[in-house]
Amino acid sequence: MTGPEFLPGVPDNYQRLWTPHRLVYIQNGQQPKKDECPFCLAPQGSDEDGLIVFRGDTCFVLMNLFPYNSGHMLVCTYRHVASYEDTTLEEAAEMAALSKRGMQVLRKVSRAQGFNLGMNQGELAGAGIAEHLHQHIVPRWSNDSNFFPIIAQTKAIPRLLGEVRAEIQKAWLDN
Repeated sequence: MTGPEFLPGVPDNYQRLWTPHRLVYIQNGQQPKKDECPFCLAPQGSDEDGLIVFRGDTCFVLMNLFPYNSGHMLVCTYRHVASYEDTTLEEAAEMAALSKRGMQVLRKVSRAQGFNLGMNQGELAGAGIAEHLHQHIVPRWSNDSNFFPIIAQTKAIPRLLGEVRAEIQKAWLDN
């Protein structure tokens, strides 16, 4: 009696997806210095260079440089604040409005069937850039996940980031 079937625990309906390659983000603390924050630097350049889709009054939307799926966007505050609770009412309202608009645009442009929408608050919670608030908008489609990233440590993104950004930006502004 030495196999996992003899370990204590209550069976549940969860499928476990073991991703040890993600451990580097947890252990190495790959947090940029404040003067190197990519979310502070992005709006300083052109939309193309910063991968920006839309610039609002208190927040902006840009493509994720390391997307989970094609069309993965981030809604960021211009201010360098770490926590959602530190936002102003205007920032929180615009972040919500831009997230909603981003979902509408992705449904139109890429026929997204669903979304993962969320924020990782703090390094402990898995935020890649913990000191600058950002919300993920990840489009999802039926059967869009597979084991290629785990087995081959490769994520297949079917379209170039610049092309997707231009298409999303055009649809965003065509409203």
